[in-house]
Amino acid sequence: LSQKLHLNRGAASFLRKYPHIFHIFYDPNKFRTFCRLTDAAMRVSRQEAEAINASLDVVVDRLVRLLSMSTTKSLPLRAVFKVWRELGLPDDFEDSIISGNSHIFKLVDAHEPNTHILTLTDEMRDKSFVACVENWRVMECCRENCAVDRTEIRYSFKHSYPPGMRLVRDFKAKVKEWQRLPYVGPYEEMGEKKRSKAGIMGLEKRAVAIVHEFLSLTVERTVEVEKISHFRKSFAIDLNIRDLFLDHPGMFYLSTKGKRHTVFLREGYERGCLIDPNPVYNARRKLLDLVVLGRHAMLINNESRSVENCQTQKPCLQDEGRDESI
Repeated sequence: LSQKLHLNRGAASFLRKYPHIFHIFYDPNKFRTFCRLTDAAMRVSRQEAEAINASLDVVVDRLVRLLSMSTTKSLPLRAVFKVWRELGLPDDFEDSIISGNSHIFKLVDAHEPNTHILTLTDEMRDKSFVACVENWRVMECCRENCAVDRTEIRYSFKHSYPPGMRLVRDFKAKVKEWQRLPYVGPYEEMGEKKRSKAGIMGLEKRAVAIVHEFLSLTVERTVEVEKISHFRKSFAIDLNIRDLFLDHPGMFYLSTKGKRHTVFLREGYERGCLIDPNPVYNARRKLLDLVVLGRHAMLINNESRSVENCQTQKPCLQDEGRDESI
């Protein structure tokens, strides 16, 4: 599986980097080397599974909302498979969530071979939802000593910029104008597309609203850009998703590591941590702690080896009559 998992240095090298997660052992009876999860990693895995099973009602609601944002109230099953971890779906969600809630979901064959479409049942298609941003607007208006004009916040999104980012006057004016722009919400029928300047700006704001709601439905308020691109056609987004994130830095943070581009919802995070954590997120953070712990152990070992090498090399340098400051 090394090539499939993109392990450039091979499986053994990768597994040894994380001794708190993987345990490598040799079986003398089978004359082969095996790998298993450590006890700590197993505990974290069980905690995550228990957290997911305890939140199945929330997971069903997330999936219904995701389907409701589609123009046809349906999505290709392969697209859902792309984001099943981000949505907090269990490993067997086809059975436990889809088949287990036949009054909500149904699978139908698509026109392509070996392709299925996940859709809502007829009684669920007319269900209405309130977008996450709408709840934020209500909370902003209900705050004590609130000086926000309700007409100003009616179509607004929360913006927060990184410390040290200087905003020029023209950019502030454009953001203020964009905030006032009416748009069709993520759960509303889009209607006819208008190719006027105002119509195109409205389509852009609707696309932002859909992506904002999409990220709000995820466990960690983050998803890979490539994965969310699989929903463009279903959500009727005609714009480049990546450019959408770059054009709105007050709402989205785009992380680039190698060929992997990941987008974060800014309002969901503070100092690198989720503001409103959930049990699934907490379990995954524990796994991340084990990953970081393995890397720190490697750095400590490397530092100690460097010190040992220096100590063993110094006498040799002195014997050869060389300057130790070289």
